[in-house]
Amino acid sequence: MPNTSNPSRAQPYTVENYSQEDSLGFLLHRAKVRLAQSLDDRISDIDITAAQWTVLKQIALRNGETASALCKCIGCDTGSMTRMIDRLEEKGLIRRERSTTDRRVVLLHVTESGKALLPQIVPRVVDILNQALTDFTPAEIEQIKHLLGRVVTNLDKRST
Repeated sequence: MPNTSNPSRAQPYTVENYSQEDSLGFLLHRAKVRLAQSLDDRISDIDITAAQWTVLKQIALRNGETASALCKCIGCDTGSMTRMIDRLEEKGLIRRERSTTDRRVVLLHVTESGKALLPQIVPRVVDILNQALTDFTPAEIEQIKHLLGRVVTNLDKRST
């Protein structure tokens, strides 16, 4: 697809120079996988996974959210989300509650046990992020956050 914002600008990827190992998507995926694996290692003693933490954290941030809205936020399918919510509910970390205004809607809330777990996980997340950024300067950290934000913005523009 041509660059619509600046047609005269050369495209960074072409069919001829494309290599999976050097592609932005693959590198971002590898970084995400490694972050999740590192976090899984760090939180395994408290019986939660990085994927479960992601969902628990979003439910805590968006108290009363629906599973459908979480799927959009996190980017997963409804089947996976339902299984994740089931696991978190079985562990007593969240609860489902029918909406009082629309009985078809099920809202998700963090339980007291879930709230108590959150402060145990955050320092470990911080450690993993700091480990990932060990040899980055503060300016480089701000730059990578800014650049990744631009990637998201560009892709958001494309989807509208």
